[in-house]
Amino acid sequence: MAAKKSFPFESTLEKLEAIVEQMESGDLTLEESLRAFEEGIQLTRACQQALTEAQQQINVLIEKNGTLAAEPMTDASDEF
Repeated sequence: MAAKKSFPFESTLEKLEAIVEQMESGDLTLEESLRAFEEGIQLTRACQQALTEAQQQINVLIEKNGTLAAEPMTDASDEF
């Protein structure tokens, strides 16, 4: 079974943030704004898909005795 290539979530999120900043600046033409919006939507969907897949992996990892025990994720920074 081939290992699934990891999704570059952080770099994709950075690209999305850069697009938002560009659009908020008001310096883009209408056409540029539309292209940026379209790219932003694609990046958002890709990030959402990666998050959904990560949640599914978490659900599999916390499965107990054949039943799924939904447990909230805790932030590591909350533990200190």
